[in-house]
Amino acid sequence: MTPSTIGIIGGSGLYDMAELTDREEHTIQTPFGDPSGPYLVGTLRGARVAFLARHGAGHRILPSELNFRANIYGFKLLGVERIVSASAVGSLKEEYRPLDIVVPDQFFDRTKGRISTFFGRGLVAHVGFAHPVCGDLASVAADATEKVGATVHRGGTYVNMEGPQFSTLAESRLYRSWGMDVIGMTNLQEAKLAREAEICYATLALVTDYDCWHPDHDSVTVDLIVANLVQNAKTAQRSIAEAVEMLSGRARTCACKDALATAMITRPEHIPDGVKRELAPIIGKYLK
Repeated sequence: MTPSTIGIIGGSGLYDMAELTDREEHTIQTPFGDPSGPYLVGTLRGARVAFLARHGAGHRILPSELNFRANIYGFKLLGVERIVSASAVGSLKEEYRPLDIVVPDQFFDRTKGRISTFFGRGLVAHVGFAHPVCGDLASVAADATEKVGATVHRGGTYVNMEGPQFSTLAESRLYRSWGMDVIGMTNLQEAKLAREAEICYATLALVTDYDCWHPDHDSVTVDLIVANLVQNAKTAQRSIAEAVEMLSGRARTCACKDALATAMITRPEHIPDGVKRELAPIIGKYLK
């Protein structure tokens, strides 16, 4: 099987890539359990890519139920070096309007007890995460999104809440007072695990509506949100396809590819054999 160097994670509304050809489904087993579903591997703009619907077929997995470790590990097994994700978000700023796209460069964690590391069980590692998004990949994603005519906002902070309930009004107002930009339920754990797996990560945050701080929030209907999800999914598909074309043949020069070089604290001879086997796709090059 030809490795897929680019991975795509589709969020709410984005369950397929229309331009994908030569399609093959790959069901992958990982030491951490099952991913959200089969990976759809195919050709997009001349490049081999792997697509995963974050919430599974029919959108049946809650954000707090997602097996983030399995999802990212599966991409690693497929040879993925870059992941572009797409996810629906609420806007915390007036200028980020529904159907706009934000390409955040920071995250703020409001989740509770989610597993967001491959390490432990006898292996200690601490990756740098001051800059949680790959700047090079985010720039390409933003350029691609502008190219298809969408309104793009470069940079900003994505608040990752637990869910599945949306924010209270008090929470929404607090996030705004902190200067946060958009709010969602999924991306932070993906970014952390991608960094540990030395995979570049960037996200297209697709604004569906304003969070509940906005005075017009109560007038937003389910039909309107669904319509925005559908439109955002179309924009995301075109943007990601453009990004894949722009990335074709482009070497990685960012620090993401060497994130573990100085991160592992445990001496190799003290790492349990089982952990070495489980994490071989991620740490193997450092144990030779």
